Amino acid sequence: MAKASVIGSGSWGTTLAMVLNENGHDVTCYTIEQSTIDDIAEKQENSRYLPGVKIPPEITFTLSLEEAVSGADIIVNAVPAQVTRKVVPEVIKYAGNDQALWVTVSKGIENGTYKRISEVIHEAGAVENDRIVVLSGPSHAEEVSRKIPTAIVSASSNMQAAETIQKAFMNAYLRIYANDDIIGVELGGALKNIIALAAGICDGAEFGDNTKAALMTRGLVEMNRLGVKLGARSSTFAGLSGMGDLIVTCMSQHSRNRYVGEQIGKGRTLQQVLDEMVMVAEGVTTTKAAYELARKHGVEMPITEKVYEVLFEDSSARKAVASLMQRQAKSETWG
Repeated sequence: MAKASVIGSGSWGTTLAMVLNENGHDVTCYTIEQSTIDDIAEKQENSRYLPGVKIPPEITFTLSLEEAVSGADIIVNAVPAQVTRKVVPEVIKYAGNDQALWVTVSKGIENGTYKRISEVIHEAGAVENDRIVVLSGPSHAEEVSRKIPTAIVSASSNMQAAETIQKAFMNAYLRIYANDDIIGVELGGALKNIIALAAGICDGAEFGDNTKAALMTRGLVEMNRLGVKLGARSSTFAGLSGMGDLIVTCMSQHSRNRYVGEQIGKGRTLQQVLDEMVMVAEGVTTTKAAYELARKHGVEMPITEKVYEVLFEDSSARKAVASLMQRQAKSETWG
């Protein structure tokens, strides 16, 4: 049994705390919201982020970061991507275990630095790369928390670490595959959110299944192009953390990124949509980072470019789709 600390009490952080608890680990979850602690104490439920799901009383929720991470064997980073660099040094201050494995489940790219979140953890906390694991794949908290069968990927440059986390989280309803392509697994989880925004825009604008199928397929090509340029294996994008996560995020009613896109496709502004949301749609900031990365490395990503224009340059959804459809004729290629 390991001592596990989950940093962040959103829907996914809470769900992973429940998985670890069910697998026999001693779990403490750090939150910055007293209301979450009160809610769980009163209702045994995190009703703001995971309504209707009963939380086992064995899981400790605390406002004290020191209490949460002191002596932890596994530290799960479940805070938004853009917050990670600020949080990691504070965790390091209290952890007291320089052998702990860090697990990042944040699906984003840091704005400004263009770093993957595992890279941010390495830099911000001087955490060795062989102690960092990415957990990613098609996995909505709303379903995993209700024990609906799910398969995801545990990835690290150190396969032993990836397999340790695989064993820690895997159970009858959560199947985990180990992988040593941490770059590909992490970028798959981040970049698919951009295509999910585009899929939502298509839904909101009342385009059809044909449109979304084309968008997802060519979106996967873009993910692969940028990923390979940044050091990932092309084959990773055909797996759970690439195609798998892309499918679920583009199609599911649980997807926050698809929802944001859908509302924009209906004519609302980005700010209007974000102002009413409780949880973070990582694809918005990732779109900016990926757009700038593509330009920096000379990678052709037309769908990403159009999503960027709709989000940040007030382009219309229909104009963006028309522009994509009227691009110069080409042969179909992968990569």
